[in-house]
Amino acid sequence: MRHVIAYPGTLIPRIERVLYARTAESAIFTAAAEDLSTASAVLLPLGRLAEAGAGETCLILNKRSLRVRQPGDLCCPGGSVSPRFDWHASRLLGWPFFPLGRWVFWRRWRRERPGEARWLALYLATALREGFEEMRINPLRIRFLGPLPPQRLVLFRRLIYPMAVWIPNQERFRPSWEVQRIVKIPLRSLLEPSNYVRYRLRMEFPRQTAGAEKTSEHPGFCLPDVDGPEVLWGATYRMTMAFLNIVFGFSPPAPEHLPIVSASLGATYLTGDG
Repeated sequence: MRHVIAYPGTLIPRIERVLYARTAESAIFTAAAEDLSTASAVLLPLGRLAEAGAGETCLILNKRSLRVRQPGDLCCPGGSVSPRFDWHASRLLGWPFFPLGRWVFWRRWRRERPGEARWLALYLATALREGFEEMRINPLRIRFLGPLPPQRLVLFRRLIYPMAVWIPNQERFRPSWEVQRIVKIPLRSLLEPSNYVRYRLRMEFPRQTAGAEKTSEHPGFCLPDVDGPEVLWGATYRMTMAFLNIVFGFSPPAPEHLPIVSASLGATYLTGDG
């Protein structure tokens, strides 16, 4: 396992094969994909952790700035569909030398599931556009690895379509005003059970319903940091766990025996401070 994680040349083709085999079992883009008003797409970006010297594989996330909703959360780059632009861009992605055109399973996907192919192209176009806007990820140089099962974001009534990608030769990113900083998490750390926690949150929303629970607990992953621990939780946590389960067969420990990390969600969590 350690050898596979450390050397992307072995790991990345394996991820492509496993994700394709998994998505062949059931539909990813059902009728819900057609409701663009409630759908979003994100990149689940993998890259090299240059600090590790040997180029260890890592997950690359954003820490959201104080000016956007859910400030301080770790998240994947992504957002809502821009129909006019993204539909046009999606038609280019299958051309030779473009991300879908280079994907080894694209021709088979179009042949075997043509109805879903157009939605795959659309949501990948959305995620790539957002990745460029938020982090300046070069959309033409990424390697598409495959889609992941969609996740529901209950708080904001969104259905999120994650797209796993490999960023081969980009170590520096230029975050936009939406992003406080870039956080890289080694896959080795994500596969270590001792890094998982119960994330206890106190809700401090200004218009909280009388009698509603003000404290809740969520499964989370804790990454030590010089400025304090970073906790991965919520929809991004669920996407990450789905990826780890599909590719490595990994599941996090049962939450009842995990250590507790506490935090508060303030009045601007749902809106940002703008």
